[in-house]
Amino acid sequence: MRQILVVDDEIGIRELLSEILSDEGYDVQLAENAGAARAFRSRVRPDLVLLDIWMPDTDGITLLKEWASSGQLTMPVVMMSGHGTIDTAVEASRIGAYDFLEKPIALQKLLATVGRAITRGEQRPHAAASLGVLGRTPVMQEIKQRLERIAVSRAPVLIQGPPGCAFEACARALHAPSNPWSVVDQGSQMVEAPLDLLHAARGGTLFVRDVAELNKLEQRGLLVLLSQAERYNVRVICGSTRPLPALVANGDFDDRVYQMLGSTTIQLPPLREQRDDIPELASVLLNDMVEQKLVVPRQFSTAALNTLRNYDWPGNMSELRSVVQTLANTAIGEHISLEETQRALPQAAAPNAAAALQLDAPLREARDAFERTYFEYHLAREGGNISRVADAAGLERTHLYRKLKHLGIKTSRKTDD
Repeated sequence: MRQILVVDDEIGIRELLSEILSDEGYDVQLAENAGAARAFRSRVRPDLVLLDIWMPDTDGITLLKEWASSGQLTMPVVMMSGHGTIDTAVEASRIGAYDFLEKPIALQKLLATVGRAITRGEQRPHAAASLGVLGRTPVMQEIKQRLERIAVSRAPVLIQGPPGCAFEACARALHAPSNPWSVVDQGSQMVEAPLDLLHAARGGTLFVRDVAELNKLEQRGLLVLLSQAERYNVRVICGSTRPLPALVANGDFDDRVYQMLGSTTIQLPPLREQRDDIPELASVLLNDMVEQKLVVPRQFSTAALNTLRNYDWPGNMSELRSVVQTLANTAIGEHISLEETQRALPQAAAPNAAAALQLDAPLREARDAFERTYFEYHLAREGGNISRVADAAGLERTHLYRKLKHLGIKTSRKTDD
């Protein structure tokens, strides 16, 4: 049974909506203010929220912003108001509201809007929490403020940082959820049909994962995208795991592309520079997996969170996400323990060189153990980027894939974050 949360400070409206929607077969939950709605959402993800704008404790727009920034806006929200304005409706839509209903609400319009919103929520691909997976430390608060300031612009944006950082989360923070969202995973897409990419993203956002990996031909395709984006009302956002000025200076990157991108740049720090955020980030990622029903409900113990906080995370957010996924899938109980967390971390699994090398094992087993630790370390440090792991190891990519398969190390064949 689909669940609807009705948030309104007027008891008469709550009861009327509850009666109508219950008769239609929905499971209706009620909240008399933003505080009650906030508490309910922290425990449960409803299929739809009907949210009043004007409430005495916290208004609906503010609550909507809270859910968006914390990664909890994963369900459709329909705003309600008896005296709304066009500006308010536009602002709600920009934040991520699905629709707007004006009171008094006509019965047929209510049911039609609810039906469409729930269908849209079921069909829309789940987007991982955006600003919620950036953190609250001062450096990240400054980045969030910059993102908020440039969100209304349509100018291209360059997001730079070490491999594995939250490039896509930052890009999604600049994207209006109601508009098209497209991702360029392979540089060849920009060579073959750059205008097709713009057409698919018309009126929305086009995210290019890692421009530092593009060859000269692919860079020319990106130049076409950037020069034609305004015609299609598309905002182009690019990630880069290496500083582009250095690549330009070495002749490895097209200066014309950099000039179009470099005017608005966001620099992401490595995860180890925001240690105080790590416990919250891990919990947000775990809750996101639970909400997607990818794993059974779990929580981290305090000791487990402290262990995650003290790890250096050479692979940044990609490594943290991978470790959280592993723990969510393999933990025995509802609470993820300290011991389980220590086993999931590469450094914890091999606290000293002798243990890592297994010096008492036969030569072949010891060699495999060392190589497994070696490649897991480099995969984590490079955020799963196979090209850079191959460069670091001095191997051809084909040889590296064979080696990883032999060692039982699974990869997703990524060439980006």
